[in-house]
Amino acid sequence: MSVEATTERVLRLLGLLQRRPSWTASALAAELGVTDRSVRRDVERLRALGYPVHATAGVGGGYRLGAGTRLPPLLLDDEEAIATAVSLRMASGGTVAGAGEAALRALAKLDQVMPPRLRAEVRAVHGATETLVGPGVQIDAELLVTLARACRDAVRVRFRYPGRDGAERERTVEPVRMVATGRRWYLMAWDADRDGWRTFRLDRMRGAVATTWRFRPREHPDPVAYVQHAVTGAPYRHLARIRVHATPDEVRELIPPQVGRVEDDRDGWCVLVVGGADLDVLALHTARLGFDVEVLEPAELREAAARLARRLGRVAK
Repeated sequence: MSVEATTERVLRLLGLLQRRPSWTASALAAELGVTDRSVRRDVERLRALGYPVHATAGVGGGYRLGAGTRLPPLLLDDEEAIATAVSLRMASGGTVAGAGEAALRALAKLDQVMPPRLRAEVRAVHGATETLVGPGVQIDAELLVTLARACRDAVRVRFRYPGRDGAERERTVEPVRMVATGRRWYLMAWDADRDGWRTFRLDRMRGAVATTWRFRPREHPDPVAYVQHAVTGAPYRHLARIRVHATPDEVRELIPPQVGRVEDDRDGWCVLVVGGADLDVLALHTARLGFDVEVLEPAELREAAARLARRLGRVAK
């Protein structure tokens, strides 16, 4: 028998062992169309590759795949591959801490090796499915996969993106990491045209494609901190720093990370950095925190808070 045929049979054996908890040698032999002796040899080949295949003696004895020191490659049939890919697409936009990014990495790996006919099935199922979730912007899973691969493989990405004037322009970037804040996704990347680090909202990207241009990864800021700083301060007309008599965790329960960032201070206080387009609205949200506060900057926010206090005083009369 050729090496290719033997390799194919060993892979089929691995798939059978992953399908159910235990097999008798005769059942495996029947499935593979070989003798019990061939099954034993193939089991030894799997063990030599590091797969922990355990054998049990006796009339009801057989083989089972045990837990090893690392996760072995999984062999999926068509139905299992479709179900896994659809689940990963849903999980990539989930709210469980850490699950979204891990699901995205797994989806990128699975999508890379999935036959086109199965990829079409996955898209059909995903396109016909709606998920009841909280408010937020939904991101095309194909875009997530494209960017995940580009981050992994260190290749440039090209897409159209609106400027401050609303006009779309082509951008070429070197992607580093995607960051999810609530239901919104951002890409941190080196902008090759503007020669600097930038953040891009995925829901504003159009026609994103991964190029064949590989780049050497450069030193970069912490992606999470960089994106949070960009989304909480840069887009707004006013940026406020407010001392709050509460722990950072207490304030973070009230302020989502895409709205403001919380810095530790001292003696039971923390500093909230938050942006806004209207100082009166900022003053109202500051009052609604329910903690003692001290406005550090800007001074205009203190004036807006005083105006709010006078208005509420008139209402209370």
